[in-house]
Amino acid sequence: MSKKATEFQRKAMSWMYRGKEIFKPLNTGWIDENVACVREWVANIFFYRKGDTTIMVDAGYNYDRLAEKMSWLGIDPKSIHHILITHQDTDHVGAVEADSPGLFRNANLYIGEIENRYLIGEARRKVIYHLYKLPQVTIYNEKQLLHDGEVFDIDGVRIECFLVPGHTWGHMVYLVDGKYLFTGDTLWFGADGGYSFISSLAEDNKLAVQSLAELEQKLRARGLHPYFITGHTGWTDNFAFAFAHKDKRRSPFKKRVHDPSAPYDAYDESDDTEENAKSGFLKGVGR
Repeated sequence: MSKKATEFQRKAMSWMYRGKEIFKPLNTGWIDENVACVREWVANIFFYRKGDTTIMVDAGYNYDRLAEKMSWLGIDPKSIHHILITHQDTDHVGAVEADSPGLFRNANLYIGEIENRYLIGEARRKVIYHLYKLPQVTIYNEKQLLHDGEVFDIDGVRIECFLVPGHTWGHMVYLVDGKYLFTGDTLWFGADGGYSFISSLAEDNKLAVQSLAELEQKLRARGLHPYFITGHTGWTDNFAFAFAHKDKRRSPFKKRVHDPSAPYDAYDESDDTEENAKSGFLKGVGR
């Protein structure tokens, strides 16, 4: 169902969210010497490079320009053997779904044990305040199931898992080498700081807000100040900015302007070019 769901999102969500300043994805490029991203309309997927190893974080849409944009960054799809999955939504797993082009068919997937219940049919993903069920996701890749607090190693890369339920029941975020926190859809950055992610897309908004507060407490207690790298609204290294509105959630139906610099239609990626991808590091927000 991925290709069909991708096309539906491109058309319907482009119309639905125009002018609402919801999405502000990074263009394709490098955040620093270790982390790169590819833009797929409103979504970003990420790559963490260390030595000869490149780990992919989330698998985006079923998107026909992924290999092309990866080439702008000098990343060969065949070099990707490990993919961390934050959650199973279409814009985060499309490139590994059964009807995708199969760029990463032999890659191992890492996904939370609770989130995997969607993939095996024990749970159904619901959005728009539980009014709409998303299509079942089919993935054939080998999977390693993860648990909250688990720490594991991939070719000398240290990865720590934090369960942050709310957007989905088993949403996981990943702290890589103690420096980069890939947050998926737990954080939404507006011009005035971070919020819990978009309310209409959450399984449980109250739980999402609670989980975000607990994540902040865990990081603060350990003195961790990572780069916060989101799936749809860029990145920041400003801890206070990231959690500025952790007790609030972003509603797509309120008229208050949160980020006037966000594009009118984030599905228009005409400014995402190879030239720009090679022109320097991507700027963070809240700096």
